[in-house]
Amino acid sequence: MASELEQEVARRRTFAIISHPDAGKTTLTEKLLLYGGAIHLAGSVKAKRARRHATSDWMELEKERGISVTSSVLQFVYRGHAVNLLDTPGHQDFSEDTYRTLAAADAAVMLIDAAKGVEPQTKKLFKVCRMRGIPIFTFVNKLDRYGRAPLDLMDELEQVLGIRSYPMNWPIGMGPDFRGVYDRKARVIHVFSAEGNHGEKEVAERSVSIDSPEVSSVLTERELAQLQEDIELLDVGGDVFTREKSDAGQLTPMFFGSAMTNFGVRPFLDAFLELAPPPTARPTTDGEREPTYPKFSGFVFKIQANMDPAHRDRIAFVRVVSGRYVKGMSAHHSRLGKEVRLAKPSQFMAAERTSIEDAWPGDVIGLFDPGQYRIGDSLAEDEGTVFETVPRFSPEYFAVVRSKDPLRRKQMEKGLEQLSEEGTVQIFQQLQMGMKDPIVGVVGALQFEVLQYRLEHEYGAKIALDRLPFSHARWVVGANFEPKAFDWEGNRQTVQDRDGLPLVLFRDDWALQHAEEKHPDLKFLNEAPQLRQATPAATGT
Repeated sequence: MASELEQEVARRRTFAIISHPDAGKTTLTEKLLLYGGAIHLAGSVKAKRARRHATSDWMELEKERGISVTSSVLQFVYRGHAVNLLDTPGHQDFSEDTYRTLAAADAAVMLIDAAKGVEPQTKKLFKVCRMRGIPIFTFVNKLDRYGRAPLDLMDELEQVLGIRSYPMNWPIGMGPDFRGVYDRKARVIHVFSAEGNHGEKEVAERSVSIDSPEVSSVLTERELAQLQEDIELLDVGGDVFTREKSDAGQLTPMFFGSAMTNFGVRPFLDAFLELAPPPTARPTTDGEREPTYPKFSGFVFKIQANMDPAHRDRIAFVRVVSGRYVKGMSAHHSRLGKEVRLAKPSQFMAAERTSIEDAWPGDVIGLFDPGQYRIGDSLAEDEGTVFETVPRFSPEYFAVVRSKDPLRRKQMEKGLEQLSEEGTVQIFQQLQMGMKDPIVGVVGALQFEVLQYRLEHEYGAKIALDRLPFSHARWVVGANFEPKAFDWEGNRQTVQDRDGLPLVLFRDDWALQHAEEKHPDLKFLNEAPQLRQATPAATGT
């Protein structure tokens, strides 16, 4: 008999959805929750006739703008599987949040618009999944509209992304003629009926074997002949599917459907949960940590403030890597070098939270954060366990932050500090100025708008942003770095990050290249250098 830990690990699936904006990610997320029984009426982010907002978009700004700008965690049980769906921002200006969330995922669903194919943001996120060795499942969306031929999309995946695909099912028709999908393994045709519910409820579905005489009652002769021709072509000229190739990210299982109409969503969810890997090992400074290791360990991959406006609290999202988390337990905090109590554990459906008693590898738990957690912190029963850190990326847009009301300056500083700890923005101090006229750096320009919105609505601080002419930030490593002399050379400014590390803002590519050539003894890093973890004796930060 397998142990309770092994059983709980085997039934868990933890994944994220990656896509280019407007490929339908939020809609697919809603429909997975609908079929998973987590909600009973699916919302739409943009459809005027929809009666509710998307469950996964909890922030008021998201509901107003019809975009996802934060990550949320959505958890539900479906057919014996405990599912952790890590919902990520769809807008490319928030890709840094997506990169961090992928560190907590064991698999990724790559959403492709059938008409547009592989788009720029998809390429970036695919590359991150490849670097992390994450298995990738492909869902081709919007088959209810006219798009590109499925064989053309398969070819594009190979040519643009360098990955072969294996269609687990095959679409029957497209646009108004999209009838259903054919399950290649089961040799079953799933025909759907929208029944005019605008995708808010599960669709009626009829399943018929392709070898059954009944097939003539669900498909026309022409549709059946086209399907048989396509399947023969795939069987003769396509790849052979193996779990080994899928788990290694060398072959992507491919599915077709329409998230908006719910066509093909249930067959996808059933097959995905069967094929996706259970929780996997995570690298530490001392080697791999297996999920079945008996002692608890995990890492913080996200911090979110003010999910509950009434309480103004902060939640640290922790991916459980090994062992069992038990409510009220303590663990060693690697960066602080001391034991901390892991308080008030919750699981989530976007902003709605439920108190829990325990959690297992693959689960994501929310811990009450009194200000002691940062993104990338390691927590473990074993002292000395340190997971590979979640990277801090170099911002590309910069502005000086000023409070419009001097009496609300403290609220502004508190908001900036908390939002920077969330990873929403990065805050830099001008040398010898402390928090006077701090500089904020972001990866995407829309983050400035979110910063202003959240500071005003969550902290009561109205701000002005004076944009700066810099486009690159690099952390500087080297013994002979002299900020004053360095800044005199022009087109750049030295600042320091939250840890006091020197960082140089450059106006353009030329300024960065000039500095690299003139100062070969210095290293200019695109990611923040990893700080040395605290020892048990060094309990402060």
